[in-house]
Amino acid sequence: MATVTKENIGLLHEKLTVKLEKTDYLPSFEKALKEYSKKANIPGFRKGMVPAGLIRKMYGTSLFADEVLKSVDKELMAYLQSGEIDIFAQPLPMDSDFSKLDMNNPVDYSFDFEVGMKPAFNLPDPGSANITRYVVEVTDEMIDGEVERLRNRHGNMKNEETVNTEDNVLNLDFTETDADGTITEGGIKKDNSILVKYFAPAFRSKWMSQTTGHTETAQLKDAFEEKEREWIISDMGLDKADPAAAEKYFTITITKIGLLEKRELNEEFFNQLYPGQDVKTEADLRDKLRNEIQQYWNSQANNQIHDQVFHFLVDNTAIQFPEDFLKKWVKTQGEKTKTDEEVEKEFPVFISQLKWTLISDKIVQDNGVQVGPDEIRIFAKQQLFSYMGGANLSDDQPWVNDYIEKMMKDRKYVEDAYNRLQTQKIFEWAASQVRPADQFIGAEEFTKMVEAHQHHHH
Repeated sequence: MATVTKENIGLLHEKLTVKLEKTDYLPSFEKALKEYSKKANIPGFRKGMVPAGLIRKMYGTSLFADEVLKSVDKELMAYLQSGEIDIFAQPLPMDSDFSKLDMNNPVDYSFDFEVGMKPAFNLPDPGSANITRYVVEVTDEMIDGEVERLRNRHGNMKNEETVNTEDNVLNLDFTETDADGTITEGGIKKDNSILVKYFAPAFRSKWMSQTTGHTETAQLKDAFEEKEREWIISDMGLDKADPAAAEKYFTITITKIGLLEKRELNEEFFNQLYPGQDVKTEADLRDKLRNEIQQYWNSQANNQIHDQVFHFLVDNTAIQFPEDFLKKWVKTQGEKTKTDEEVEKEFPVFISQLKWTLISDKIVQDNGVQVGPDEIRIFAKQQLFSYMGGANLSDDQPWVNDYIEKMMKDRKYVEDAYNRLQTQKIFEWAASQVRPADQFIGAEEFTKMVEAHQHHHH
């Protein structure tokens, strides 16, 4: 009768030994020989009439090894599924001499595997964390900017013959050149649409009274100030952090001149923006925008709370890992075996991700965090509406339900949606346990803080 025994060989590192008696695998081996003889197609013999001795001679060795290893795998999986141990990944086979498998001399066999044990640990109390809720107050300037953005977005563009104002929109061709305007072989060539007022003040005058076809050759550092220059450099596919990017020369050619006629602030426009929502005056519009902008910054503040909770849990949860086993396991992952140097380089990130996975699993188990099919359907519907540009779609349209049911049959989509919703619920639970202190902050300062944090962690 087969047995599985466990022996400790290191920190959270165990050796599992599967011992087989010959009675555990011989019956299945003899059965496999008979079945193979019925199916074998060997010249000179009718199908199903191949002598057993010939089958044994031709295929016995491989069938014997297959049945022995199948028996080992069956016993090992049964042991792991019994709940006696909780392990990482799959068992790794230890050195075994497969040449000892001899169908002509069936004996008892032993096979060794190593496993890494999942550790027991405790989570710190999120309520003890020093968490900050960043409060961004919505200013009149923010609302003014959003009103102008909407008026521009829904305005009408008319063609102009000449550049007459800083509000003119220029369709431009950027071609990389040297200081004399000679085209750089293999250089950048890019089209763009830019308002005249987005150029540096000293450069704007160069466009005034000009028509299509007019060109200017300049370095990006002279044509644009820092904020606009960074956007242009990124749009060119260059690294905005590279000082050499701003030094590049471009010949800039006007291909079209336009002037945006902003949308009038009237009830027709308000109803287009918010159909059926009783927005009839500019004051109503500004109230609506104030609420939307505040919701946006509140969501960004919540994201920051989640980020702080994440770091608190990761930094203050002590977890031991079977590092020897895990390094061996990481080494085997991928199309080819990794070198020791590659494993050492990847291991810190791997352990960090594994730590968060264990923390997440514990929160899910200890607090009954669940995601149901109906929640995934709602998520799919929200995604669909988002893809449609936030259009006011009716929930009961047949094609909407057909789309959702189609997505529910997509296993990969359902798994992805499940993981995203579960992660969201994990952070919502954690955030509900903290007592954040409010800190008022300007929108620009908040944005720079978030960008600096993201840069630090990448």
